[in-house]
This record gives sequence, structure tokens and C-alpha cells, in this order.
Amino acid sequence: MKDMYKKWSMVLVALLLLGGCASTISGSVKFVDRENKPEPDSKLEGVVVNMINTTSQLGDASYSVKTNKKGKFEADAKQLKPGTYKIEVNEPGYLPTSKTIEFKDSSREVELELKKMPVGGSRSYRGMQSDKDKIINPGEVNIQPPSM
Repeated sequence: MKDMYKKWSMVLVALLLLGGCASTISGSVKFVDRENKPEPDSKLEGVVVNMINTTSQLGDASYSVKTNKKGKFEADAKQLKPGTYKIEVNEPGYLPTSKTIEFKDSSREVELELKKMPVGGSRSYRGMQSDKDKIINPGEVNIQPPSM
């Protein structure tokens, strides 16, 4: 009888521990060069990871977290509702990346790689020398003097 009680109490403790673990979305962000090699000197801390629930109402659809020093992130389980999530990351100088996952009753791990943008693919507004450089699409500018 004592052994049976001990066995059932261990099963009960295991069930309570498993039931206490909330499902979440976690993962990591990595920066890679144009040849898909890791960039060792990239700053991984503070990268914003957007989680958009495409099957939820608008008010519950968006949630964001930031990465830690190692590029890892984890969503607060209380903020997540079951559904289809688009996980996306955008950083200056890198091509945006995203993954779509189904999130239901188990935790999901997502690995995101930001690939270095090709040379000449981005321009900084601050680095531009003249007003001519600041015109993004000059073919669409049509300024006419007022007629009298």
C-alpha cells in the first residue's frame, strides 16, 4: 500500500509540473552575410521580433518582444492565443525575414536569420549629400506653378 501511494504521488507531481508549463513561442535571431555565414560582431540584443496572429481579432493580433544578448527571445505565454502566427524581424542593413507557424497547445521554437542586404540596396537619408539624392522616385514628381 505504501509503495502504491508513493507511485501515485510521483505521477501526480509529474502531471502538476507538466501542466504548469505554459505553451509559448521562443527562438533566436542571427545575422548572416550574403554567403549565409554568421556575422560574429553583430549586435544581437534589442532586436524587435513581431508576432502577428493572422487568425485573431485585430486587438489581439500583434505582440512584440526583444532579443537578449545572445539573440534569444521568448513570448509571454499570457499574451499568446492559439492561431496562425507570422513571426517577423526587420533591421536596417538586412533583408526582412519572416516565418509562419501554427501555435496551439504546445511551445514552438523559431529560428530567424537576417541576411545582409546587397551593397547599394539601402541608403541612409542622413548620408545623402543633396536634395536630388533625397528624391526617391523622380519620375513621379510633378510640380507646376500656379496658373493665373
